[in-house]
Amino acid sequence: MTLFLFADLFVKILSMSGRTLLIALIGAVFGLVVGFLLANSINRNELSRLRAENDRVKDERTTDSSASSKSTLTSDEIKAAFAQADQSPTNFEIQRNVGSSMYRYAAMTKDEKLIRQSVRILERAASLRPDDYDVRLTLGNAHFDVGYFASDNESLKKARESYARTLASKPDNVDVITDVGLTYFLQTPPDYERAVGEFQRSLQKDPKHEKTLRFLVEALIKQNKSPEASQYLERLRAVNPRNESIGELTSMLASAPPAG
Repeated sequence: MTLFLFADLFVKILSMSGRTLLIALIGAVFGLVVGFLLANSINRNELSRLRAENDRVKDERTTDSSASSKSTLTSDEIKAAFAQADQSPTNFEIQRNVGSSMYRYAAMTKDEKLIRQSVRILERAASLRPDDYDVRLTLGNAHFDVGYFASDNESLKKARESYARTLASKPDNVDVITDVGLTYFLQTPPDYERAVGEFQRSLQKDPKHEKTLRFLVEALIKQNKSPEASQYLERLRAVNPRNESIGELTSMLASAPPAG
């Protein structure tokens, strides 16, 4: 409550008397308490919202981001965050919050080393509550990013394992199914057959999922299946003619060798 509003309330209360004054005072105190509790609730809801920001589009990792325009953390702040987690290794809330926030920051800044550090904390959180969906999903995303940035097959495999745990409780999560396909798409050497299988499974649940369509087209081109890739490219174009990947995919398809 601002000073102006508080003064205005105080003047109004002074103009009352007796029982009316008592009721007004009780109402004012109650309002302040409710306001305090509401503010705390909003803060907790904001933390929950930040933890839930796992529905990310991973193909955006291949483009320039606006990370440079974001606030940066100092090395001391980062060390302090990890120290807090290490000092309370059995506190699930701390492990989850530090692991998740450090992972998001590391992903934004494309700091592979920091992502690996966040994995350590997230794995500790997952060991404390193996069935926590948000932690498992964030851990899968962190493993995925390490696998992507470092071309690390083992991290991509661990991402699949974490994603499998999340899909066990929410089997219709199209984004996670697509990300499983991407782990096969990005591994060395790529397993396009399995990737295509996961992408098609994803489209069975959401035929208009743009991210899935985009990578399915590319995987089919890599398999020298141009006619099929062309069909899915047209589906993507029909879903969203302004999809930014259409131009690139069209060029890839045009330069692909004739189907064997």
